[in-house]
Amino acid sequence: MFKPFANDTDVLNIAGDAINIVNGKTRVTVSGDLTIARDKAGLANALALHEALGAIVASLQGDASLPAKLPDEPAAPTGSADNPFI
Repeated sequence: MFKPFANDTDVLNIAGDAINIVNGKTRVTVSGDLTIARDKAGLANALALHEALGAIVASLQGDASLPAKLPDEPAAPTGSADNPFI
């Protein structure tokens, strides 16, 4: 079972690799393109997506210390460095 925000290693694939859900401790990335047909295979794909997104929503709603917004990743570089090509 996919546990959102549990680690930085899990990947959930839906409909082969049409939709990829990549776990992270601070972010979950959903990418891909999924066509849901009006058939049993389409229903299975829709249910899998619904379950994954439901788990993400439940995890976020259950976090009492959820910040308003995370800082951008990676953090913007600070300072300067000498250009090694000059």
